[in-house]
Amino acid sequence: MKFISWNIDSLNAALTSDSNRAVLTREVLKTIASKDADIIAIQETKLPTTGMNKKQEAALNDFFPDYDYEWVSSCPPARKGYAGTMVLYKKGMDVKADFPKIGAPETMDDEGRMITLELKDYFFNLVYTPNAGDGLKRLKERQEWDKCYANYLANLDKEKPVIACGDYNVAHTEIDLANPASNHMSAGFTDEEREGFTNLLAKGFTDSFRYTHPDEKGCYSWWSQRIKTSKINNSGWRIDYFLISDRLKERLVSSEMIDSGERQDHAPIFLELN
Repeated sequence: MKFISWNIDSLNAALTSDSNRAVLTREVLKTIASKDADIIAIQETKLPTTGMNKKQEAALNDFFPDYDYEWVSSCPPARKGYAGTMVLYKKGMDVKADFPKIGAPETMDDEGRMITLELKDYFFNLVYTPNAGDGLKRLKERQEWDKCYANYLANLDKEKPVIACGDYNVAHTEIDLANPASNHMSAGFTDEEREGFTNLLAKGFTDSFRYTHPDEKGCYSWWSQRIKTSKINNSGWRIDYFLISDRLKERLVSSEMIDSGERQDHAPIFLELN
């Protein structure tokens, strides 16, 4: 089984814009399509509440003609065109989709942040974890989200194994970002967020990349767009993950980042299980 996860930062722009960034994004979509994954998870679609228009649907089908998909967008009282997730899966797969609300604070449950697919032998969960925000203004709410999400995954895991993925908006340890010393008070590397991720793993989950690359440095999944040289200098963060139930560890074949070329921001990540 092969899986891919990617924070695309606007599916709308990727499918319909002629900007240089959109062109780079479509090149990454071509790369993803070539991997022939069973399931593809997309975060931060930024689609309206009504979803894609016909032009966008046609463009998506051109990239992924062999897939069906489910999606969820941000809806009132949350901001429109914010967050949003989508999952594509091979046609013919027997899946049951759920769009869970986990009792998260503020409008987080209405921001289209999560989809779970139930398959015969496992659950597949994709998530776009809320950012603690500039000035850590949403840190307390983020901590509550982390608790709610960890409990949600743990309850799924009681029924059958879980494969979870997405943009978790946290670099777990100092090896997971290029400049840990200067970022201890930055969103995504606070003690509180790191502790939340530790607690999640402690509920019976394995960080697949770190399991297969325990000491490897310089491997990141995100480079800031605000700093033009961040990717050139590999001044990045690893904030995108594939987590698997501990009992799936022995089935792990590969967990890697996918090269996204010149495009800054997130790179796709890849998981293979036997």
